Amino acid sequence: MTTRVARRLAPAALIPAALVLLAAVPVAAVRAAPADVTAAGPAQRAVLAAQVEAARAADPGFTPSAERGRTLFTGSPGGGKPDSPSCTSCHGDDPRQGGHSRAGKPIAPLAPSVVPARLTDAADVAKWLRRNCAEVLGRDCTAAEKADLVAFLISQ
Repeated sequence: MTTRVARRLAPAALIPAALVLLAAVPVAAVRAAPADVTAAGPAQRAVLAAQVEAARAADPGFTPSAERGRTLFTGSPGGGKPDSPSCTSCHGDDPRQGGHSRAGKPIAPLAPSVVPARLTDAADVAKWLRRNCAEVLGRDCTAAEKADLVAFLISQ
């Protein structure tokens, strides 16, 4: 990845870390995540690697799971806003299809296989996870939950 391309994908301060993480993804994440995750682009793998690294800071034995991510995405855990009891309330049951916000605004599919720009910007992913976890769960997602959600979405 050239520096010019990397700057479009991540803030300049994150480029060295993203490249180091990107190099580690095939060994760390592929062994620990579903094979479908390997089809993700370099930027998605870097975002996943950062999420996995954060989860492993809390639990060194953490392994990302797309299946746990699917369960979190489709479940109705309670604790959040009554009109958004699950991720599927706005995003729909299939991340490869679009959804609608509570105000009726269309939401593009979350799956990078449909919208390749999805999950390519770590800051954007962090912002949306922070916002949506608070609405659905009534709290921040744990680092493990974030890694599992990203693994699930990039496997779609």
